[in-house]
Amino acid sequence: MNAHDLLLLMVFGYDTQFQRTILQTPVFKKGTWRFPSLPGESPYEKRRRRRNEMGFRLQEVVPWGRSYAEYRDMFALTRTDLKKDILGCADGPANFNAEQSKKGGTVISVDPLYRFSAGEIKDQIDKVFETVLDQTRKNAGEFVWKTISSVEALGEIRRRAMNDFLDDYTHGKEAGRYRDHSLPTLPFPDQSFGMALCSHYLFLYSAHLSLDFHRQSLRELARVAKDVRVFPLLELGAVPSRHLDEVCRLLSEDGLRVHIERVPYEFQRGGNHMLCIRSS
Repeated sequence: MNAHDLLLLMVFGYDTQFQRTILQTPVFKKGTWRFPSLPGESPYEKRRRRRNEMGFRLQEVVPWGRSYAEYRDMFALTRTDLKKDILGCADGPANFNAEQSKKGGTVISVDPLYRFSAGEIKDQIDKVFETVLDQTRKNAGEFVWKTISSVEALGEIRRRAMNDFLDDYTHGKEAGRYRDHSLPTLPFPDQSFGMALCSHYLFLYSAHLSLDFHRQSLRELARVAKDVRVFPLLELGAVPSRHLDEVCRLLSEDGLRVHIERVPYEFQRGGNHMLCIRSS
């Protein structure tokens, strides 16, 4: 496994070769009927739409959740920020929602993972956890071991965060805090949230998600939230996203205020900036 595949694994990727190796299963069963493509749709977007419309299997997923402290640093969240109603997009099994709710905050997390039960998600975490850590050891040079000091410390942080998520998940789902939705369209009224956070999804998958998908998704986040923050701005391979400059230009043309800000977090080497978007 190379560093490119490792990063996919660690950020909740789907239909990739390393997952087929790890899980010993094809992404889709082959059959005689072919799912139709839409005009201008990339192969990745087609597979994603197929999952949404026909359902995707949990064994295709590598859940990997980040901690509350990581969210706070990734998005440079202040005490004032944390008082806002927050939308977390593509949160996966992170514990930000659980911890922020305990502190009296308001968070709604959206992710296709949330169509599954806590038990199903836990079983899948247990299946892939040690494999993720083993591959991290083999590719340790791709990461900055400062805040997180070692692979062992990483495992403890991630396991603790995901256990917090699992403890909160069933109650939180019943309360409407965990919802099965995904970009580029969200079922919320305009300006429903003070802030929207998107972690390790947009820009990271620039090789698979088109420029138009990014523009639509970011406009949608800006529609439902007054303040949008996206982290990181690298794509897989630890290089700046091929879409970043053009997306910023297009969003500015749409009348949105866009800027890039350095944050006090860097684990993926070079990944220490976020995109901020606000309505004019």
